[in-house]
Amino acid sequence: MRTKQPNIIYILADDMGYGDLSCLNEASKINTVNLDGVAKEGMAFTDAHASSAVCTPSRYSILTGRYNWRSSLKRGVLGGYSEPLIEDGRLTVASMLKTKDYRTACVGKWHLGLDWRAKSQDPTDVDYSKPIADGPLQHGFDYFYGISASLDMPPYVYIENDQVTQIPASTSKSREGKGWWREGPIAPDFKHEEVLPRLNDKVLDTIELWKDDPFFLYYALPAPHTPILPLEQYRGKTGLNEYGDFVYMCDDLIGDIMNKLIELGLYENTILVFTSDNGCSPEADFGELSYLGHHPSYHFRGHKADIYEGGHRVPLLIRWPEYIKPNMLTEEPVCLVDLMATLADIVDFQLPDDAGEDSISNLPLWSGQKLDRSLREATVHHSIDGSFSIRQGKWKLELCPGSGGWSYPKPGEESSFMPPFQLYDLHSDIGEKVNVALDYPDKVEHLRELLREYVLNGRSTPGKKQKNTGAPYWEELHWMQE
Repeated sequence: MRTKQPNIIYILADDMGYGDLSCLNEASKINTVNLDGVAKEGMAFTDAHASSAVCTPSRYSILTGRYNWRSSLKRGVLGGYSEPLIEDGRLTVASMLKTKDYRTACVGKWHLGLDWRAKSQDPTDVDYSKPIADGPLQHGFDYFYGISASLDMPPYVYIENDQVTQIPASTSKSREGKGWWREGPIAPDFKHEEVLPRLNDKVLDTIELWKDDPFFLYYALPAPHTPILPLEQYRGKTGLNEYGDFVYMCDDLIGDIMNKLIELGLYENTILVFTSDNGCSPEADFGELSYLGHHPSYHFRGHKADIYEGGHRVPLLIRWPEYIKPNMLTEEPVCLVDLMATLADIVDFQLPDDAGEDSISNLPLWSGQKLDRSLREATVHHSIDGSFSIRQGKWKLELCPGSGGWSYPKPGEESSFMPPFQLYDLHSDIGEKVNVALDYPDKVEHLRELLREYVLNGRSTPGKKQKNTGAPYWEELHWMQE
């Protein structure tokens, strides 16, 4: 019988590839010793997926338990000045846990939109002295410290709760190369290379402050996304390029968090989850890394933004001694959208019909329970241009002729000779090289109909039919037609 509610720390890397972790990729050139320790003491997933191949949509799904394409954002990502994406009144993981007396904190990259109180029709014309009207505090978090979006997106300010810590006093010029960022307003206390260690310190401070209460800490790293800025003491550590050293730095900082939990006697009663929001970005320089023998996408096709496996198959490691035995490995397909239902199971919360519509509890997997069938009937994936795929068992149907993202063939580069759909048997063709859609028309039709049902029902789990948010762009999609 559990005597105390477990603390929960959810660490979300930004653009880290499955193949970057040495516990998942035997040929990785990066020794991720601390993350390897999480896998050794807990469970590693070899078939885990973000709901999207890009960051804003994945974050929406993680926090709401709802597929990102059900929101008003149907393709692409938000910017630093974008309006809030999470709907008013929608239950989030944080607001759910608050009902169970958890203290809730978000540290790091938000990237789900903010109400900046613009002074004009120009969303970048911001009155930084005014409180932010709709941010993490309005979606279940007691405390927020971080940045509005990606580290390469202005405004370059720290936000604590609903206020910037310092008002921008100048404009940062854009930079090129792996350390690139866009031009934009910057506050006096903001230095790009200091952001990651500063956020990590805030995580350590929050754990120290809340050590006597059950807490949920959602730590969204802005790394190893661009700007790729490893501190001097990490440069050259991997023998790769700056990207490899930045991943190594992320692993080292995560080790600081683990050590803090040990120091405070919280290590055994804390659920520690590590994952990434999507696959690795080409900004890491795949050609350079490949020449040095390192492959962030492992043996999967594609990368960030793509509908292919490299776009959305992500590392997922979980440590919880009370429930998960050491050295557990599972090949069961799971999705990051499952966090809400899994935590609801742990804290005994009954999800209402209008929350967590696509979330399925993974708790049976955590306990090592043998399953007669997969927990998920099927999993839906989404690329940066709004292309869909649906995976059931070994079969993956991609409802577009190309990548739907940034790798060849990109949208607009597809040949007229390419079939409109792609079907892959991932058991025999994990590299998605042989499209067998023409050989299995019945399988194509079955998966198309299942996806159509998921779209129209507003959910993919049992429960009352729900409405999707935003414009009904389904009418534009040829595969949705009867």
